[in-house]
Amino acid sequence: MSKQTRRIARPTLMDVARHAGVSRATASLVVRKSPLVSRETRASVEAAMAEIGYVYNAGAAGMRAARSRTIGVIIPNLSNPFFGILLTGIDHVVEGAGLATFIAQSAESQEKQDGFVTRMREHGVDGLIVCPAAGTKADFTQKLQMWGMPVVEVLRTVGGEADYVGMDQFGGMYGAVSRLVELGHVRIGFVTANLDHSAREERLSAFRAAIARYDAVDAVEMTIEPTHGEATALALRMARQKGAPSAWICHNDVIGLGMHRGFCEAGLVPGRDVSLIGYDNVAETELVRPALASVATEAVEIGQLAASQLLRRIENPDAPRQRMTVPSHFVDRGSVGPRAFDPLEG
Repeated sequence: MSKQTRRIARPTLMDVARHAGVSRATASLVVRKSPLVSRETRASVEAAMAEIGYVYNAGAAGMRAARSRTIGVIIPNLSNPFFGILLTGIDHVVEGAGLATFIAQSAESQEKQDGFVTRMREHGVDGLIVCPAAGTKADFTQKLQMWGMPVVEVLRTVGGEADYVGMDQFGGMYGAVSRLVELGHVRIGFVTANLDHSAREERLSAFRAAIARYDAVDAVEMTIEPTHGEATALALRMARQKGAPSAWICHNDVIGLGMHRGFCEAGLVPGRDVSLIGYDNVAETELVRPALASVATEAVEIGQLAASQLLRRIENPDAPRQRMTVPSHFVDRGSVGPRAFDPLEG
């Protein structure tokens, strides 16, 4: 661990009092929001708290043990079924260890993410599993480590020295691209999300690397908001566009299912008129007809590994950093078929 992220002692209420030039009793009144403190004194104490990084520990105030036997999990989007599967894996390990889990959704907001971290720290969670919100910088995990908070990044990483559990993007992506090339597709589209995070960059890089292995294949990249509605609208446009790709790979199954709906609404049958592949292999991919091919990313296993690593980190804070990736693989289904003649090409 570098000097920059070496753990330091958590600031105490006495440290706040000294920094603000007041008694510990006065500082205590401020953190407990007592009306007995003047506005000026409250402002001085709150400024001291911010300057030295003090956070009121509700667990300690409640006379709980040094370990709360709880962990916090912050994920970006509960509406994506993948994260529900991930949480199943986390909960299996955490519950098995006799701990409880606090779950929060950042909704890709760094402000919300920071707020949840503060609240979880106030309640004395023993550690955090975080899938960082889009745009999160490396100082996010560095700050947690400086506070002495065990943390594991999952699926996305912001760099730095925190533990990380993710997936090998290339294996599954190459399987998807090679299957499409085998079926005669020479123009393949990739639909990515308009979000700034490592998983997006890794999947896009994996797509480009897979395409680069085939000289005769042309690639098209498109970026949208990762919602069913936006994906449906894109498919409707592509169904009418001359020279559009005959096959598509999507950043996740949310986009893939949305495009599946859009192509069907346009009168195109996935697997016959256009080929379509999602990413994550959530259960919903088998509920549509034809079923949506996808890249399986083993969310349960990733969740289990992340939780297990966090428990190890809690027990041994100074152990070497761990970085683990789980293989991905292509799952072929009815939405993939031979390249069809495009009537718009004349």
